[in-house]
This record gives sequence, C-alpha cells and structure tokens, in this order.
Amino acid sequence: MAERSLRGMSIGAKSLESDDNVDFAARMEVAYVCPRGHRTILPFAEGADIPSEWECRCGATAHREDDKDNTGDDVAKPTRTHWDMLLERRSEDELKTLLDKRLQMHRDGWIPDYE
Repeated sequence: MAERSLRGMSIGAKSLESDDNVDFAARMEVAYVCPRGHRTILPFAEGADIPSEWECRCGATAHREDDKDNTGDDVAKPTRTHWDMLLERRSEDELKTLLDKRLQMHRDGWIPDYE
C-alpha cells in the first residue's frame, strides 16, 4: 500500500512560480539609535515618509542615526508643571487669598465633605 501512495505538495505551502521578471519595490535602509546604544536598521519604501523616531526593542525612543536636527547636546526645555501654569495666571498673594476663602466656605458648610 505504501508504494502506491501519492506524493504531492501541501496546498499553499510552496509556490511553483520563480522570481524571474519580478521587480521589487525600491527600498532604502534607515538606521535608528537609542540612548542605550542599540542600533536598529529598518527597510522603508523609497517614497515613504520616514519617521524621525522609532521605538527601540528596549522600550526607549530611538532617533535616526543620520538626523542632524536631533543631537543630544541640546538642552531640553523643562516640562511646565501645574504650579508653573498657575503662577502664570495669578500671584502667590492672590492664591493665598483664594485658598483662605475656599477653606472658609468649607468650614461654613458650602462645600460638602467627600468621604
């Protein structure tokens, strides 16, 4: 029985077509480097918009290796906190007055306890 069994290919397992006369899309390789020193090379289509940042395998943000705009020597602008934005609108004396007023409203029962 074994000598009469048919041998064949699995459906979809392999293609019988060759790569002859096939033109692949033009590609370019872009290298990204993260702050930890990992270097990742990714292929992109030649006309594609190439991002300046890419997430590294370690989770850090990697920047393009040839990107001159993104040098690590730039001093980063500090993040504005809620307190900084509040001080842009009011002075500390105004904030103290408002706090005293709100505390008095709470003591008088205007503002309920959320317990």
